[in-house]
Amino acid sequence: HVQLVESGGESVQAGGSLRLSCAESGFALNRGCLGWVRQAPGKERGGVALIVRDGRSNVAESLKGRFTISGDNAKNTLYLQMNMLETEDTAMYYCAAAYGGGTWCREKVEFWGQGTQVTVSS
Repeated sequence: HVQLVESGGESVQAGGSLRLSCAESGFALNRGCLGWVRQAPGKERGGVALIVRDGRSNVAESLKGRFTISGDNAKNTLYLQMNMLETEDTAMYYCAAAYGGGTWCREKVEFWGQGTQVTVSS
């Protein structure tokens, strides 16, 4: 039984930083992918960043340089460090996991957390 529990979302001013956490249980990262997806109001969900089974990671091109993904295997926790936040980063951020879709899990997300809200004001 996979559980993903996000935390760390809050309201911040543009230019600020936040670190989101995702505590996972029951997911075998060495067989899949674990990452972050966000959904802004009125928009579709979009991939933010992920870590894959061989330890490699990737961040969406438009967010590189501001967002960093990392994990702590000892704590079974995934992090998303977000710097220089912009109002356009306002969204619900979801922790997501999958086993299928090849190395980079390019098929549908199989497991979702409940989400944590990030609101960036100008």
